[in-house]
Amino acid sequence: MDYKYLMYAHLITVVPCFFMGAYLLSVKKGTRFHKSLGKIYMSLMMITAIITLFMPADVGPQFFNHFGYIHLFSFLTLYSVPTAIIAIRKGQVKKHKLKMIFLYVGAIIIAGGFTFTPGRYLHTFFFGN
Repeated sequence: MDYKYLMYAHLITVVPCFFMGAYLLSVKKGTRFHKSLGKIYMSLMMITAIITLFMPADVGPQFFNHFGYIHLFSFLTLYSVPTAIIAIRKGQVKKHKLKMIFLYVGAIIIAGGFTFTPGRYLHTFFFGN
């Protein structure tokens, strides 16, 4: 698939997660709405992580002629989401909470920040060349 379509699919799935994740981290936990929105958030995070695995790293060093350091956040997501679900199902609320905080900070805030570095599409879109 063309990189441009992957990038748009990634943006369509990750941008709502920025807002949903912030909301979920700031409201009362355990409510029916929190659980429902959390399922949507987790699904979108998994979809966006899978999409990014098909996007080659164009900035910085590449591994296996495809992956870059930013892909570590994709793997963080693919690990954190299922283990956070398992934790909450086992009643391990603190573990679930920590995984969700690290996921949001790592995969949304830090990885999102890297997308604004020179050479990346969002940097060019917002700041020009």
